[in-house]
Amino acid sequence: MTADPPALFASAAEHYVRFRPWYPEELFALLAERFVLDGTQTAMDLGCGPGMSALPLAPRVARLYAIDPEPGMLAAGARLAAERNVTNIEWINSDSTQITALDLPPIDLCVMAKSFHWFDRPRVLADLDHLITPGGGIVIASAGPPGTTPLPAWAPVIAQVRTAYLGPLRRAGTGTYPEPADRFTDTLRRSPFSRVELTCLEQQVTRDLDQLVGLQLSNSYSTPAQLGDNLDAFTRDLRHALLDHDPSGLFHEVIRTEVLIATRPNGRSTTP
Repeated sequence: MTADPPALFASAAEHYVRFRPWYPEELFALLAERFVLDGTQTAMDLGCGPGMSALPLAPRVARLYAIDPEPGMLAAGARLAAERNVTNIEWINSDSTQITALDLPPIDLCVMAKSFHWFDRPRVLADLDHLITPGGGIVIASAGPPGTTPLPAWAPVIAQVRTAYLGPLRRAGTGTYPEPADRFTDTLRRSPFSRVELTCLEQQVTRDLDQLVGLQLSNSYSTPAQLGDNLDAFTRDLRHALLDHDPSGLFHEVIRTEVLIATRPNGRSTTP
């Protein structure tokens, strides 16, 4: 991985589970139709976090391997799975650099939901070419390239407070996070999975003040670990700024999810 997600998210798992929106059901219906998921397949969720794509996908496959480098995220996912009586997920503490060393069975479908940007993307795609079955594929779910989704009216308010505490650059661990130089579609088209299909899904979401503030603490650039001793002051100032912006305490957003489905053009692995 190109950054250090364990350091970023160790303090954010609770906020991630409570305040991140779940992916729309349309995403999993799309995957079920596209890959003819009938409960016999084997899937992987790479960079699974607390299982927000693994858990809805699991009932559609026979076995699912959920892989993440942060034990706290895996523990949160396992708790959610137990609560939902989902028993076919294996939670694996590892990362994208180790997938070929995990002794996994052939994988029919690999999902990377808001995780692909953390990876050495060409390497991961090459490694997946060793694992994905001839008729299988990969799915990348993200917000899409920067600038493709209009920001909600309250986004500049949050950015101003965050910048006051953490600086103008998007932080990642002890450094900063650079946006990928290439769009995901371009990276995929240079990979073994060069046949790419694009679908965009939208969700209308309304959050109250607590939910919107909690959401910020789930982001890699403003986790409790990033804020440290400034956590209480940050949340206090953010609450005041948001209420000054909209005293109703209700904040609306259209969440856009870009879904890239990538398969091999000939349905065959390019590696022996």
